[in-house]
Amino acid sequence: MSPALQPRRIELGDVVLRPFVLSDEAAVADALRDPDILRWTGGTAVIRTPAELRARRWLEPRIDGWARGSAVFAIADAATDQVLGNVAVRDVNRVPDQAVVTYWVNPSARGRRLGARALNAAARWAFASDGLRLHRLSLDHSLVNEGSCRVATRAGFQLEGIMRDYFVEANGERHDSHLHARLATDPPPQLPGAAAGS
Repeated sequence: MSPALQPRRIELGDVVLRPFVLSDEAAVADALRDPDILRWTGGTAVIRTPAELRARRWLEPRIDGWARGSAVFAIADAATDQVLGNVAVRDVNRVPDQAVVTYWVNPSARGRRLGARALNAAARWAFASDGLRLHRLSLDHSLVNEGSCRVATRAGFQLEGIMRDYFVEANGERHDSHLHARLATDPPPQLPGAAAGS
């Protein structure tokens, strides 16, 4: 088990990255009604859970994530605190100085580049001396999940290759996946609306 992480809050102007709380369950339930979020990021255990219980099944381990060494952020509206998405840094130091990132954005909040902005902010924090001090972050997505590829590329995660039959859906269907990564030494992307230092 990875060492516990101190929960963090990252301000990005119109949105904030913050830890999830139990009162986010309704927003998570709304997000999990989107077939693509459920398909690509729900996970087999959540998908196999009855629909009315999925949000709690997804949310509880994310709330506990910080204590288990994963930085799990809700992407929340700064004015209303409504959850708009998720970005997480997990498997921290399973390989020295590295971690894996994941993300999703609720369909109602898409088109604002929130995914790329949140992913960039989480990466910068993960690389920072007052963050996780990591050197490399990686992510993967099914080749048919083109939206995820756009988010990764906009957030400065370079395409490194294709992993054959890597992603396995809950129904057993396999997909080739893109592998993306960003290094602490890579130049940060220029994203509109991103706060300085985020």
